[in-house]
Amino acid sequence: MIEQAKDTETKILDAAKEVFQHKGLTGARMQEIADQAGINKALLHYYYRTKDKLFEKVFELAFSVFIPKIRDIVLSTDKSVFDKINFFVDNYIDLLNKHPYIPGFVINELNRNPQILVQVFEKNVQFKEMNLFEKFDAQLKDEAKKGIIRPIDARNLMTNVIGLCIFPIVARPIIQGIMFDNNKKNYDIFLEQRKKMVIDFIINAIKVK
Repeated sequence: MIEQAKDTETKILDAAKEVFQHKGLTGARMQEIADQAGINKALLHYYYRTKDKLFEKVFELAFSVFIPKIRDIVLSTDKSVFDKINFFVDNYIDLLNKHPYIPGFVINELNRNPQILVQVFEKNVQFKEMNLFEKFDAQLKDEAKKGIIRPIDARNLMTNVIGLCIFPIVARPIIQGIMFDNNKKNYDIFLEQRKKMVIDFIINAIKVK
């Protein structure tokens, strides 16, 4: 019985992810998600009473794989700032490409319910308790003192990195539709190439020549 319940929830989450990817939060309908999962709408509501709750769960699951990696790489003592930038950009662009609904969700939630983002991060990695930004900032200051990088605040650095990673995903309809004549293969190649471009751009901006 427990296994059956797990299978049903897995089907729901897989279906929800598929529908949200194509329709977004606003365009998705619970009936459509139920149909995709092969269950009736009443059963879907038994597991998730509202579409928002279901979306939050899908969002949390998408980040639950990525966030521990961020924690581990930021807290690692044997990785340079450049190594951490490489890791973050490579994994973050991959995550966004696999879950393209995330940026839109983040933008909507920042206006509608910004606390959900804080809650997801705290639930998965307990940012406040581990002071991840403070620890990364301390490493940046240390490498700046050694003459490896130029002085920069961790929050400014991460904002720059995240912005460069997110925009091609948010603007995908324009980039893939116009720049690449709606050729998904060429867009994916562009996105893969962009990893190196973003890494080089960020590192060159802070690296002491």
